[in-house]
Formats: sequence, C-alpha cells, structure tokens
Amino acid sequence: MSFATLALLAAALAAPERPVIYAALGDSTGVGVGAGNDGGYVRRIAERLRREGRKVQLANLCVSGARVADVIEGQLPLLAAYEPELVTVGIGINDVTNGTPPAVFEKLYGELLDRLAATGAQVVVLEVPDLSLSPLAQGEAARLGIRGRVEAVNAAIHAAAARHGFAVAGLFRESQEELPGHPELLCEDRFHPSKRGYDRWAEALWPVVVRAVGAAGEPLPSEPARQ
Repeated sequence: MSFATLALLAAALAAPERPVIYAALGDSTGVGVGAGNDGGYVRRIAERLRREGRKVQLANLCVSGARVADVIEGQLPLLAAYEPELVTVGIGINDVTNGTPPAVFEKLYGELLDRLAATGAQVVVLEVPDLSLSPLAQGEAARLGIRGRVEAVNAAIHAAAARHGFAVAGLFRESQEELPGHPELLCEDRFHPSKRGYDRWAEALWPVVVRAVGAAGEPLPSEPARQ
C-alpha cells in the first residue's frame, strides 16, 4: 500500500461523522407549546437520535398557528438551504380548528408532499390526533363535527403519503386509546400536549423515524424506548 493511499485512509478514519440533517415542518406541536422549555416532539426525536449515537443538525422550521398553506408559503422555501435527509411534517391541527375546507386541505397537502418528494429526503408525516377528546370540545354535536373534520384531514394525509411511499406516524387511534384515561397528557390549556404528552408523541414517531433514517443508509435500533 502506497504512502498516498495510507494518508487517504488515515484522513477518512479521522474525519468527523457526518450528521443527520433533520428538518421539521409544522405547527405549535413542533415548537413544543405546552411543555414549557422542554420542547415538543421535534426536540425529543433529535435528542433520541443523539442518544442512539448519531450526530444531528436540527432545523426546526415549525411555527405556532401554522396551517398547511403557511407551511407551503413560509416554511418550505427555507428547506433548500439545509438539504435535509430527514423531514417530519406535523400539520393539520389548525386547519381543523380554523375550518380549512377539506378539498382545499387535500389539494394543498398533496402539493406540499409533491414538493417534498422532489427533494429526495426521507419524509415522515404525522396524523392529527382526535381533537374531539379535548375538554374544550363541548357537547356531542361539536365533538362529532370536530372528529369528522379530523378524519377528513387524516384521510388526505394518508392518501398523499401513499402516493410517494412516505411513512405515516399514527396519532389518531393512539389519542383515542390514551387520552380519555390520561388527562395529564394535555397541558393546562387543555389542548396542547403536556411534557408527558409529547413523550408519547415521540414514542409513536420513533419506530417510523428509525425506518426512515435506515432507508437513508443510517441503521438505528428499531425498538422504541418507553418514556
């Protein structure tokens, strides 16, 4: 082996590990509203990746109050500067609460995922949890109406994700199973997740993130840690 080859090998071994570039698009749940300074599911996923031995460069582009149109107009244009390998998309809650027409949401969400597909990143999308379980939803008619809007939004999310083979993190059924008996999963505003609630979101996301990062060529342990 020549001296030049040995030098190249030594340089490669000494080079620092390239970080996983993780970009998050979404709303206040990505920001972590409800958890104080503890952050939301985005910070938890980044921290879990680091605990598993991966270096992570995080670009959290989430904005409180964002709807799908806001992600397209305000967050998506910032993505190219980071060239992420992993992107999470957590949007739709404010479209439900602000009454974005289902056909409009479906069109815009489909456009969002079409454009993300063109980046070549591994994309993980989140369902909207069952918002009708919030104590703020008063009366059976109101709860049924909210649940119907959530189901329509989730149907659009699944359809758009399926077109591109993007992974979907389930939150709807999980919220139905856990929230009724665990009010502590919501914060004091009775709408956003609490610290413990975000722990549960991150648990639901982790197996899907493992598969996505593995598809990008970076294997990770497949079993989620219980918080």
